Amino acid sequence: MKDESEIWEELSNIPADPPEMRDKCLQCRRPAGVCWCPGLPTTPLKCSSRIVVLQHPAEVKRCLRTAPMLTLALEAGKCITYRGKKFPSAKHEGLMEILNDPDTLLLYPSPNAVPLNEFTPVGTDGQKPYNLVLLDGTWPQAKAMYTASPALSKLKSCKLVNVSTSEYVIRTQPTEGCLSTLESGALALSILENKPWLKDGMLGPLHYLCKFQLENGAVTHQSKEFLIKQKAYPKLIGKRLAKQLRTLPDTTF
Repeated sequence: MKDESEIWEELSNIPADPPEMRDKCLQCRRPAGVCWCPGLPTTPLKCSSRIVVLQHPAEVKRCLRTAPMLTLALEAGKCITYRGKKFPSAKHEGLMEILNDPDTLLLYPSPNAVPLNEFTPVGTDGQKPYNLVLLDGTWPQAKAMYTASPALSKLKSCKLVNVSTSEYVIRTQPTEGCLSTLESGALALSILENKPWLKDGMLGPLHYLCKFQLENGAVTHQSKEFLIKQKAYPKLIGKRLAKQLRTLPDTTF
């Protein structure tokens, strides 16, 4: 049996520094082996409007979040992010001015939301560039941010209609009509700018990520709504989720 001095000697030889982490990409901050930057446009995409992401703090911890893809796909300054649960606050520098801009739109299916294709595209009849506000979080988180932020309910709200199934096939969506933050922003921006090619360019990183994951063991996911209807959802759902699925509109925010 080792005596106390031997035990302390062994403990003293344990390195004080933490183990080395995997190398990370300097752009997307993901481990280099699973970086999605090769899917980014060769040069950042040009647009006149701006995307303003209001991000729930919990989104930062998600390893497969898509909001950073928006920032890196567009020219510098064309996608800005504010983090919090209530907007605006004192720490959100410049956000109040954006929310007070008459050309600011909130992509959210409120009762008064207008289909996005009914808005005048940028440059038509003198239409100025838009500020497109996106709520980045799960559906319950986005709803909570909207409810906690009276300033958001005063904005002109818009919605996407007749959207196709999400191309984020490695992540389960709540309903058939839900899109990721990246997909929502890309589709909305391409409509407001009247530049259909913007969508494909912005979705490049998502396509690259999904292709890589599927080639390395991931499987495609159906929406929770689809699985529940097919009685194939792997776990029971509570009354709260069942009610949310019944009340969700057929559009994304």
